[in-house]
Amino acid sequence: MAFLGFSIVQASRATGIQQTLYRKIVIADTSINKDSLGLDKLAVNDPKQGFKNLFTTAVTGDGLNGARLNPMGVTFIQNYIGRNKKGFMTMKGWAKPYFDMMDEVLSQHGIPKEMKYLAVIESGLKFNAISWAGACGPWAFMPAAAQQYGLSIRRGNDERLDYVKSTHAAARLLTDLYQKYGDWLLVLAAYNGGPGNVDKAIRKSGGSKDFWTLQYNLPVESMNHVKKFIGTHYIFEGEGGITTVTKSEMKDLLVNGGSAALKEDEMNSSFAYNITGRFNSAVILKYTELDRATFDRYNPGFDNKIAIEGKYQLRLPTQKMNLFVAKRYEILDESLQILLKSSNSGTN
Repeated sequence: MAFLGFSIVQASRATGIQQTLYRKIVIADTSINKDSLGLDKLAVNDPKQGFKNLFTTAVTGDGLNGARLNPMGVTFIQNYIGRNKKGFMTMKGWAKPYFDMMDEVLSQHGIPKEMKYLAVIESGLKFNAISWAGACGPWAFMPAAAQQYGLSIRRGNDERLDYVKSTHAAARLLTDLYQKYGDWLLVLAAYNGGPGNVDKAIRKSGGSKDFWTLQYNLPVESMNHVKKFIGTHYIFEGEGGITTVTKSEMKDLLVNGGSAALKEDEMNSSFAYNITGRFNSAVILKYTELDRATFDRYNPGFDNKIAIEGKYQLRLPTQKMNLFVAKRYEILDESLQILLKSSNSGTN
């Protein structure tokens, strides 16, 4: 069923996305392979070189860390950071409960947690924010899109203002957009201006799906929206990640970034295990008692890749992997329950 009436901040309407409320779920797994990733042979790079004039401290994010800032966006993003860094650093303190909630909800949907920064540039995390076009709430939903993604709008009860419910709705929308484009920068552009404008920009650019190539064929606000997100990500995370790069740049990160940051002793004391099915990282953490930062370092982009491809080569420290293998069916079952619960909430 095609999108009708979708618009977020922009007045433009989206078309052409197939909404998938019920997805095929495959339950399977295979055997452990000690060094099947082969990442211990990859060179360790320092992709933050050249950007130390922008940031003095890099903090660990939840996706692939150390993504290079594209030269075509440097000037705009530098200026954006200069104007907003102080205010966002203040927000980092008072917004922690909201960010924690969004992290949990986005993870349930297999969306990179860094996408919470979209709500920062949409509304400043204000539940009662209203745009000139009539979009409101922390995720800036227009009425038609809100109702399509399960939010009720009635007198005295506008669920766009509900932080938790609107985050679930935004995650479902982001999932559909990613299924269409497979590129987070294009997802951001479509979230702002609608898929129709992104599709038009692709056509005008000769079929290119590289944001930095087609950006000038987008509405100016949508083009700048993407760069604002990148700047916001850098302010909060200290560096880039999987949501700040194009699809082709992400492939380079997976080869040259990712788990290559692991030390030799960490590679030698860990195991790789091929999994298939909609595993949820939060559930894995619960059963293995592993901290989030360590898990993400061993398994960059886990939730995103498992949501899109349904499979992943999981790597964990040996002791934690033993726990995972012993409890893998319970972990998958609980993960699926979370997935089904979030899907059903969008149909109510």
